[in-house]
Amino acid sequence: MNTIISTDGTKIAYTKQGNGPAVILIASAAADHSDGAQLAEYLAKEFTVYNYDRRGRGNSSDTLPYSVDREIEDIEALIGEAGGNANLFGSSSGAVLALDAASKLGNKVTKLFIYEPPFIINDSRPPVPNDYVQRLNELVGAGQRSEAGEYFMTVAVGVPDEFIGYMKADPSWAKMEAIAHTLAYDGQVMGTTQQGKPLPTDRWTINIPTIVMVGENSGPFFHDAAQALKELLPHGDYQTLSGQDHSAVIMAASELAGAITTFLKK
Repeated sequence: MNTIISTDGTKIAYTKQGNGPAVILIASAAADHSDGAQLAEYLAKEFTVYNYDRRGRGNSSDTLPYSVDREIEDIEALIGEAGGNANLFGSSSGAVLALDAASKLGNKVTKLFIYEPPFIINDSRPPVPNDYVQRLNELVGAGQRSEAGEYFMTVAVGVPDEFIGYMKADPSWAKMEAIAHTLAYDGQVMGTTQQGKPLPTDRWTINIPTIVMVGENSGPFFHDAAQALKELLPHGDYQTLSGQDHSAVIMAASELAGAITTFLKK
């Protein structure tokens, strides 16, 4: 992987492939660049794709204390590497980070495509507890990284308790444990947007073309959130991805890449 140094000295590792306009892929919680590798491969047929490990994950380093602004600086450094402007794609909590970056970085971001930001804006599912980030930090601080992953999966993602044992028995759970300390980072990115309240009207100022996409088969709260966000964006559009759900980045990379390509080439 290539590396760049962010403003605060953090090493950010990334892959670069393809030719054409730049697209930066921003991963969700509990994911590193490998989760978007197939999507990057499809997009590289039309674009120069930067697929990176967010700070604290994979081959990237970390610098404490964490702040969302530092993550935006990481994206800004990648945009600089791409020549000064780029399109952003983000999924789940990475979609919310993409929104924050697009709002702060202005004309450095050309277009924005986000997939299933996990806002909870009504009573369609239980809200995330107010002390969610604090509890994650407590578990990780006590060396209970697996328990932190379990807390994230049950409380934030909404996985039923009875499925957790199967997930922890899978070899992929080791990755969850390795980046458990970054789960609280995504909790900070989400802020108060998972409390069952309307989205804040003053958090984002985004005047570029934006697609907010949701899998057709995803839960109602994803659709409600996307439609509410679309209403806040002057140039926003809400679309669904036929037959898909929250796992589309991995399970439907070709279909998602097709939708992204169609949007970015308009």
